[in-house]
Amino acid sequence: MTAPTGRVPGGEAPAGQAPTDRYRPCLRPDVLVSDAFLLGPRTVHLVKNPGSGKSYEVGVKEHFLIARMDGTRGLDELGAEYAAAYGKRLGDANWQQLLGLLGVRGLLEGGPEVPATTVAELPRRTLLRGTLPLVADANATAERLHRAVGFLLAAPFMVPLLLLITAMEVVAVARLGELVDGAVALFTNPVLLAGAAALLWFSTALHELAHGVVARRYGGQVAEIGLRWRLPVVIMYCTVDNYLYLHTRRDRVATAVAGAVMNLAVLLPFCAVWLFAPVDDATGEALAGLLFLGSVQALAMLVPFPPLDGYKIAAQLCGATGLAASSREYVRLAVRRDPAAKAYPRRARTAYLGYTLGSLLVLAGIVAAVVALVVHLLAT
Repeated sequence: MTAPTGRVPGGEAPAGQAPTDRYRPCLRPDVLVSDAFLLGPRTVHLVKNPGSGKSYEVGVKEHFLIARMDGTRGLDELGAEYAAAYGKRLGDANWQQLLGLLGVRGLLEGGPEVPATTVAELPRRTLLRGTLPLVADANATAERLHRAVGFLLAAPFMVPLLLLITAMEVVAVARLGELVDGAVALFTNPVLLAGAAALLWFSTALHELAHGVVARRYGGQVAEIGLRWRLPVVIMYCTVDNYLYLHTRRDRVATAVAGAVMNLAVLLPFCAVWLFAPVDDATGEALAGLLFLGSVQALAMLVPFPPLDGYKIAAQLCGATGLAASSREYVRLAVRRDPAAKAYPRRARTAYLGYTLGSLLVLAGIVAAVVALVVHLLAT
């Protein structure tokens, strides 16, 4: 870790003088520090200054010290804990380097403020593409939604819901031919197709809001809720600003999977009508087609390719950030038998190979499903 040397930010030691135990470093209360993530062969933590909006990578040893900078320990005590953990005591130059870097980045209480980066923005909206925020305070909106419906995220509600969704998808697979035929029939009826498209768009909007509500449940901050268009596609979006800083891996996975669960939950009443209500053939086909298209929409979001939700879930299960890029680089080195591949720890090798093989299997499954669908359509 490199940093400028000089005065200890917010401390009492002048430049060139060894910092003393009178200085008790403390992170600003709003600074965010992530869990450990794999990044290439390294293990890193992410540190974010919400005031400036900037995030930084730090190593495990730096994190050991940063995580203990709560204003209760002096440098001597921090140094003793570090020496006990790593068998090496930090010198004055090391402290000046670390504290100087934290101070320059505005991470220390009592240190200088770092203003938010001001970059001349290009126009965000054109006729063909752009974004449009819909609410002035997205985080407050997500909090209000959480207060209204957050009780549904408790286990007594979620467990039955997930069981019903699983049962619905089992039925969908068992009667897949009917669903495909219903989708084909749906595309021949413009009125019903328009209705199904509107419902699926509404499901997409709920998908995005579900990310925000679940993130708020686990302490996340929602930065923006709005519309994004890349004509002819117009979709809603919800940006969780501190997704990687949620407290646990479980919280992050739950936030990422919430959208697909919402998509499938929207289909449950239509599935019930299709299965149990006496409806005419045209309505039955339309409902079957809706179930097929809605299930494909939801499950497609769980494909582990960036930037889909499934990729975020895979990254969390692997404990990595930049999973796709790191996997590509490791596989490239391994295929070439580059000695650098041996520098990757076993955990990283397992994660990157597992993601690569899993992605190939998913891709093969998608290709096989498309081929089977084409064959079915040609045969009917």
